[in-house]
Amino acid sequence: MTTDMMRMGSGAGFSSDRLGPAVDLAKQAELDWLVFETIGERTLAFGHRDRLANPSRGYNPQLAARMRGVLQPCRDQGTRIMTNMGVANVEAAAEVVISVARELGMKGLKVAAVLGDEVTDQLNDDTILFDYGGRTLGEVDRPLVGANAYLGIDAILPAVETGADVVITGRVADPSLFLAPIVNQFGWARDDWAKLGQGTLVGHLMECGMQITGGYFADPGRKHVPRPAECGYPIAAIDPDGGAEITKLETAGGMVNMATVKEQLMYEVHDPTRYLTPDVTADFSTARLNESGQDRVRVASAGGTERPKQLKVTVGFDGGLLGEAGVSYAGVNAAARARLAADILRQRFDDVPGMAGQYRVDLIGLNSVHGTAKPDAEGESQDVRVRAAMRSMDRDMIETMLWEVEAMLCCGPAGGGGYRGQITPGVVTHSTMIDRDAISPSVKVYEA
Repeated sequence: MTTDMMRMGSGAGFSSDRLGPAVDLAKQAELDWLVFETIGERTLAFGHRDRLANPSRGYNPQLAARMRGVLQPCRDQGTRIMTNMGVANVEAAAEVVISVARELGMKGLKVAAVLGDEVTDQLNDDTILFDYGGRTLGEVDRPLVGANAYLGIDAILPAVETGADVVITGRVADPSLFLAPIVNQFGWARDDWAKLGQGTLVGHLMECGMQITGGYFADPGRKHVPRPAECGYPIAAIDPDGGAEITKLETAGGMVNMATVKEQLMYEVHDPTRYLTPDVTADFSTARLNESGQDRVRVASAGGTERPKQLKVTVGFDGGLLGEAGVSYAGVNAAARARLAADILRQRFDDVPGMAGQYRVDLIGLNSVHGTAKPDAEGESQDVRVRAAMRSMDRDMIETMLWEVEAMLCCGPAGGGGYRGQITPGVVTHSTMIDRDAISPSVKVYEA
C-alpha cells in the first residue's frame, strides 16, 4: 500500500482490439498496470464453445500475440499486467502466458490465475432468466454451453496481492479489473462505498480503450479526430482519493476531451445514479469533469452505496449455425434486378419445408461494386448486393439456403456475380442472478 499517485493504461477494450497502441504504452507510458479488457457476453459464450471443441482452448485467441508484444517491455518498466483474456479457460490461458515467458527467456515471471467464476453446475432448468421475460433456463430449449458469474475485487485482490507479474481472470466485471489494483495500492476499505464508486468510474472510463481517446468518436463533418489511424489507448493518473486525470501518449493520434469522456461515461449505463457492479452501487450523477490541459480531462466526485447482494451471471447457449450468403448486381437497373432476385429467393426458401419465417433477405450496399459509380437518373444505386441469412440448428437447411443463393448466378436476373457464402457456429446468451455465498473464487500461481 502506498499513498502515491498510480498510473494505469488500457491495452484493449474488446476481444480483437489492436495490439500496437498497447505496446506503445508498455514501452513509453511508465505505468503501474496495463489492463487488457476483452470479454463480452458473446465472446464468453464463444469461449465455452471453443473449449468444448478443444479442452486446451477457450481463452482469447490473441493472448499469445499480446503477451509476446508487452511482457518484456512491461517487465523493463516495472509494469504489471491485468487481463480477463482467460475467458472460459483461465488455467489454460495462464499456461500460455508462462509458455510465452519461457520462449522470451523471462525466467521467474509469475502469473496469478483467478478461478471460480464458472457456475454452470449451479444452474438447472428452473433457473429464472431475468432478461428472458422471467422464463426459465429450460424454456430456452437450446443446449447450455456454460455460465459465468461477474466476479469483483474480492476475487481479484488475492491475485494482486501475490505480486504476480500477470493477473489473468475469466468473467469479472470490467471496471473491477482497474479497481482491484487501485484498492490494493491505496488500501481502501472494502466498504468505503464513496471511494469504490469513484474508482469504479475510473475503471468504467478506461475499460473500452479507444472509445475515450477518439477511436469510437469520429463522425466526419461533425466530430473531427486527429490522426485516427494512429489513435492511442488511454492512460489514467489516479490520486489516493480516486480522482483521476485521463490522458494519452503525446505521440499518439486521437484525442481526449470533455466530449470523448462524457460519451464513455454514459456508455452502457442505464441508470447513472445506480450503476450496479459486484463491488459497489456506483453513482456517476455526482461526477465532475474538467479539462486540465491538452488531451487531459480530470474526473472526480463520483459516489456509491452498498454493493448488490447478488451477482449477475451470463448464461451461454448453443445458438446453432448462422448461414450467410450473397450475390451482387451492378450497372444500369441493378436495384430492380436485385429486388427481383430477392423475390425469387423468398419464393424458393418458402417452398423448403420448415424454412419459411426462419430467414431474412436484404438488399445492401451503396456503390460498393463500382467504386466510382453514381446513382442513376431515378436516384437508384447502380450496384446492390442481395444478402440472405438464417440461424438454425439444422445444417442441411442452411446448406440448402446457400445453394439457392449461389444458383442465382445463372438462375436469377441478369448480371449476378461475386457469390460468397459461409456457415459459422452461433451462440445465444441470457442472464440470471446468483447469491454471493454460492461463489468460491480461488487463485492459482504459475512461474516460468
